Amino acid sequence: MIKRSLTMQYTGTILGLVAGTVLLCWIINTTFLENYYAYNKQNAMLDGFATIDAESRKGSLAGAGFDVEFENIAANGNISILIISADGSVIRASVNDTKALTRQFMDVLFGDMKDTSTEVLKKTDRYELEKQADKRLGSEYLVLWGTLSDGNLILMRSAFESIRESAVISSRFLAYIGILAVILSGIISIFASRKIAEPILELTEISRRMTDLDFNVRYRGRGENEIDQLGEHINQLSYALEKTISELKSANNELQMDIEKKIQIDEMRKEFLSNVSHELKTPLALIQGYAEGLQECIHEDAESRDFYCEVIMDEADKMNQMVKKLLTLNQLEFGNDAVTMERFDMTELIRGVIQSASILLKQNEITLTFQTDMPMYVWADEFKVEEVMTNYLSNAIHHADGEKKIDIKYTQKADYVRVSVFNTGKPIPEEDIDRIWIKFYKVDKARTREYGGSGIGLSIVKAIMDSFHRDCGVINHASGVEFWFELDCSRPNL
Repeated sequence: MIKRSLTMQYTGTILGLVAGTVLLCWIINTTFLENYYAYNKQNAMLDGFATIDAESRKGSLAGAGFDVEFENIAANGNISILIISADGSVIRASVNDTKALTRQFMDVLFGDMKDTSTEVLKKTDRYELEKQADKRLGSEYLVLWGTLSDGNLILMRSAFESIRESAVISSRFLAYIGILAVILSGIISIFASRKIAEPILELTEISRRMTDLDFNVRYRGRGENEIDQLGEHINQLSYALEKTISELKSANNELQMDIEKKIQIDEMRKEFLSNVSHELKTPLALIQGYAEGLQECIHEDAESRDFYCEVIMDEADKMNQMVKKLLTLNQLEFGNDAVTMERFDMTELIRGVIQSASILLKQNEITLTFQTDMPMYVWADEFKVEEVMTNYLSNAIHHADGEKKIDIKYTQKADYVRVSVFNTGKPIPEEDIDRIWIKFYKVDKARTREYGGSGIGLSIVKAIMDSFHRDCGVINHASGVEFWFELDCSRPNL
């Protein structure tokens, strides 16, 4: 939770600076403005004296050509000016009531102002500048009196009260302006601070979402100031963090998969040993039992001995076939069995496999359909494809039921062909479809044992097709099961 918002801090800082500046100006104005006005008034009177004295040297002091400049000196400086000759006649005056100004002049010249408090500010052989306080009237004046170059006398007077009043008015006006400036600066600073704070608040929200690992939001700035550059850098940081976290998650996922794979392999190893032990246990028990029967001469007739020997040989052959299949599967899985890619006629191969299984087909009263007469040339290892085809056809024969039909067909694609072997019978349970390719897995163990199946055949099929980098699979139909595999019918990429 934000205790002090950036807008309030910024506004408070601006208000403090403006208020402090206005207060300082007001203090300086109150303290020094009056003296500054007095200083400028003294300079104005001295400049006016110098201008009038220059005209007196020219002898044009009373001329009409000096009227405008004389009035400017009196009006701009708010100065009362009286110029008289030695006999007391008025040569020039800036006021209509020359008598009062003449009387004051006389008081200055002849000492009637001795009762007043007088402070000499500047004195030369030509003029004297004084600050006079009239206790009777309670007012102060700046007074310059002296002699011009032509011998005429001059008196210049300006009320000091007007200077003080101007300073007070100026200070009051500055106070009003200062208050208005503080109010306006407060309003402006609020809007300005919000303008500045908005992108910062946006960056704050972005950083908050980044802490929740949400990297979808991006700062949208125009890159005109440092905040926009900061936003761009946060965007780059967000992208880098998202990429890094994605890589970490991918690595973690791969590690998890490796762990699961290791566990799965360990379980498969245990299951493999269990299955091998189970598969070998029955034939070994039969061999041992019948061998003991022969040894003990349970049946002395030749026909019984021949039967015992046939059982022993049959079980030994099953064990031998299973071991061969395990060795073949092991070589395929570890890539030790070289794959020879060659072009051959798939139709001819299938007809050869059908011919080899003709006896089994007749014994099981199965009708096989393979209506393709045209050659189908494919690229693969012919001997391994023959093993795949033999396994598929053997499974179809042993699981054919109902109408007892087997249908072998091609499905031609752009650059490959799908070979399908369909047999009528019970569909494979859905929960078993993905597991039939696992070593020793049997859907119907009793029936598999009946025809001598080991549960390795489909594992060999999967391993062979993986070595070809081609797919194989199974599809349940309402009336039976279809096993399929795919082969390149154009020249494969070398």
